[in-house]
Amino acid sequence: MIEASADTGGEELSFLIVDDHPLFREALHFAVSATYPDADIEESASLTEALERLGTHANFDLALLDLKIPDANGFDGLLKLRTLYPRLPIVVVSGHEDHDIVKSALSYGIGGFIPKSTRKDELTAAIKSVIEGNVYLPNGFQETDSAENRVEPSALDIASFTPQQLRVIGMIRDGMLNKQIAFELNVSETTVKAHVSKILRKLGVTNRTQAAMEIEKLHASDLMAQRYGL
Repeated sequence: MIEASADTGGEELSFLIVDDHPLFREALHFAVSATYPDADIEESASLTEALERLGTHANFDLALLDLKIPDANGFDGLLKLRTLYPRLPIVVVSGHEDHDIVKSALSYGIGGFIPKSTRKDELTAAIKSVIEGNVYLPNGFQETDSAENRVEPSALDIASFTPQQLRVIGMIRDGMLNKQIAFELNVSETTVKAHVSKILRKLGVTNRTQAAMEIEKLHASDLMAQRYGL
């Protein structure tokens, strides 16, 4: 979450807009500059462009990310940014307002979820609210799962994986493709696919994106200990 400050209006904040639609990039640009006229605003039409900008300027105060961009599928773009730049504050701006999508996006620890149907004045207020340290949620959204009802995977879950599967889990979490994992482990892609299939079954999910979300829930210390034999 972004740390709140007494007065951010006069600061030269920096924003990264990631959306492939020029008109909506313009709308987001306007919403940001309306509240922060001195802000440094950079725009990207794809995840690749966003990563290039982050490679030279990783200290953005906020990234506004559309889930549906040409070179990312589903939550892949969000997962990639969260993995490579865990300290980067991100707000999802999406045309999809389904409760489950909002809930899934929030599980990545984002600073908010802004529907594209949001009016211009509300869009400006939403961005200002996040910069001030709040988590912005769509009107009418209710988190139905209370903290006490959430079940976190335990060390026993991790213990069910083999050392090689744990290495693959770590690489999935890092956003690596099967062929990259195969190269790193010096095994065939067929072997990696077999590992991934078993991992999906053990996690109770059907694809890598869902697996990555479940992996995020694993206790980091237990995962690292099992992975590296600590």
